[in-house]
Amino acid sequence: MPADQRSECPAWRGRLPWVLLCLLTSPAAARLDNGPPIEIRKASAAIVIDGDLGDAGWRDATRIDGWWETNPGNNVEPRVKNVAWLAFDEEYLYAAFDFEDPAPAGIRAPLGDRDNVPSYTDYAGVILDPRGDGKSAQMFLANARGIQYDAISSDASGEDSSPDFFWESAGAIANGGWRLELRIPFSSIRYTDPNPSHWGILLYRNHPRDYRYQYFTSRLPKDRNCFICNVRELTGVADLPTGGRWVVAPFATAAQGAAPEGELGTPLETDAGELDGGVDAKWLPNPDTVVDVTLNPDFSQIESDVANITANERFALFLPEKRPFFLESVDLLATPINAIYTRSFASPKWGARATGGAEKWKYTLLVGEDRGGGSVIVPGVEGSSLADQDFASIVAYGRVRREVGSSSVSLLYAGREIDGGGSNRVFGPDFEWRPTAQDTIAGQFLWSASETPNRPDLADEWDGRSLEGHAGRLWWSRSTGTWDTFVEYQNLDDEFRADNGFVPQVGIQTGYGEAGHTWRWQDRAIRRLRAFGWLSYDSDQEGRILQRQAVTGFGLDAPLNSFARLELATQDLRSGPELFRIRQLRPYLEIRPGKVFSYLYFQGNLGEQVDFANDRLGDGGTVRLDASLLPGDHLAIALSLNRRWLDVDDPALGSGRLFTSDVARLKAVYTFNARAWLRLIGQWVETERDPSLYRDEVVAREAGLSGSLTFAYKLNWQTVLYLGYSGLEELEPERDTLEQASRDLFLKLSYAFRG
Repeated sequence: MPADQRSECPAWRGRLPWVLLCLLTSPAAARLDNGPPIEIRKASAAIVIDGDLGDAGWRDATRIDGWWETNPGNNVEPRVKNVAWLAFDEEYLYAAFDFEDPAPAGIRAPLGDRDNVPSYTDYAGVILDPRGDGKSAQMFLANARGIQYDAISSDASGEDSSPDFFWESAGAIANGGWRLELRIPFSSIRYTDPNPSHWGILLYRNHPRDYRYQYFTSRLPKDRNCFICNVRELTGVADLPTGGRWVVAPFATAAQGAAPEGELGTPLETDAGELDGGVDAKWLPNPDTVVDVTLNPDFSQIESDVANITANERFALFLPEKRPFFLESVDLLATPINAIYTRSFASPKWGARATGGAEKWKYTLLVGEDRGGGSVIVPGVEGSSLADQDFASIVAYGRVRREVGSSSVSLLYAGREIDGGGSNRVFGPDFEWRPTAQDTIAGQFLWSASETPNRPDLADEWDGRSLEGHAGRLWWSRSTGTWDTFVEYQNLDDEFRADNGFVPQVGIQTGYGEAGHTWRWQDRAIRRLRAFGWLSYDSDQEGRILQRQAVTGFGLDAPLNSFARLELATQDLRSGPELFRIRQLRPYLEIRPGKVFSYLYFQGNLGEQVDFANDRLGDGGTVRLDASLLPGDHLAIALSLNRRWLDVDDPALGSGRLFTSDVARLKAVYTFNARAWLRLIGQWVETERDPSLYRDEVVAREAGLSGSLTFAYKLNWQTVLYLGYSGLEELEPERDTLEQASRDLFLKLSYAFRG
């Protein structure tokens, strides 16, 4: 180990808290050498964001010529030339790019909605670490037509594209390549000091062709177990705005629906319609403090969630958050245990949130009133259930994080106080420690105290009982560039509850260990090959095995910008009193072949399966196929097919197909320009069962067909007009016909006033 990464903590026996503090504050993983600083200068003249780099303001801007190909190459000279310029003035940070491409006709940059910039298209931009801590960053990326993608990226929690910021972009395709200009208001950048000693920055280009070529202005060593830690220092930024910015976005909605007068199949009755409105407000008293307030918010989603197959599932399914109010510094809500799951805040009447911090501190605190509706996860040892949230409640959660060198310690609270009686409160610390550039150790300990509502009509355990429990998770990750290792242990008490989170299983102890070895080549068809194996187990608190699994396999990068993985698994899985031994083949394939046929995805789980409804073994599988087609720059078509099936052979009930469950989804989007699009979605969900093979009574067939048509016009992400129609047909079992179950028209208008 290098001398600057050795711990110099004394061996204080019996003083574990002090030892942990010393480890976190030791010089381990000191600042990494990512190359010389980039010194930025003020623009000497005006810059217009139009994709033309001829403005006088670019002439004396800081020029960056040093780029490295980090994938598939290992920090080698890029195959094409990349040049960038940086500048700033009193209000904005500017970035410009000039990218060489020997075949401009092959540039993949379709028009699309914001954040619809997938990895198989050409895009580039700025990854900015305005706190200079090398741990989290804001991403401002755009494709060659200026379509924007922004996100928060954190070495602790990964990348999340849900947050949106105000900024401008323009791209232009020309002979020999393409150009890009960005203008980012300082009010959209979360910095702490108007005269910082340095920020961190990565400039990035994504160049997908036969392989996915990625170019950065920093080397990304393969033996570093982090991404944002590779930022180069950006110096020269000074005299930045000190706050006072605000955004007020009132909105109005109108909706009219229709539903059957009586049973399914009776004529639809149209309601009187509903007009509503509210306001979202954001205030930045200083650059790193954001106050969000929402009154009577509209948290409806403009796009329906992709349906999931639920047949033969034991646990609740996770769905991503899409609602703007929850997305400021969303990485602060991500912890090793999912104690905060904002979609559990189903129907806010009002909400307020403050997010901010200082150089080494970061916090977020949210409070609001939930009208109710939606569902609450009721967790168990071998499965979870959903209970109707038929009550209002006050919800509050927050987290504060302290940066300690390259590491961090945090404290979390999440609470729900139920109208009419009942509560859930969760509290505890977590940490992330990086003793070397190759190693990360993270953990979390939580304690919960709950009083269930006295509503046994909704859930069996909701009888007013009191519950107390703990939850803990500890993991270690190491990557040397060729070898990688991950080890994890988790323990959740039977009475632990996180009603504001996503914890569908409790009363368990789990362990997981994985190791892999990676080979890389510069001149072969297969550029990267990783062989791996992993072991896992779950048991209840008494040590009774729920599942244990051994998996071996490999993954590789190949031509056609493709990735393939194959796993062979042997698993012992409990259902009821018996532990079943199953063997499965799990293939996975992604191909991004070209500009028109842009994406193909296949995933399968084939072999022996456990029938959880009847506690027996069968054969079957789950397969999913996704495909994307871009016939032109304006039209995008996406198809998703998902099927699960199970065959059984029961000595008492007979043999045959127990069930087949299908989800098919077609989405077509026509984008007129960067501001307007029209989207059509159709989705079919069906499950067919053989009731004679079930021990309990089941429905032989369930099916539903849903569709929606939406038009959108956007000046920015918060100044929008949506107009749409949706409808749902469900199967009437006695007649075995599809009948209209609902029909809805909706309109939403929102305008952002900024100052």
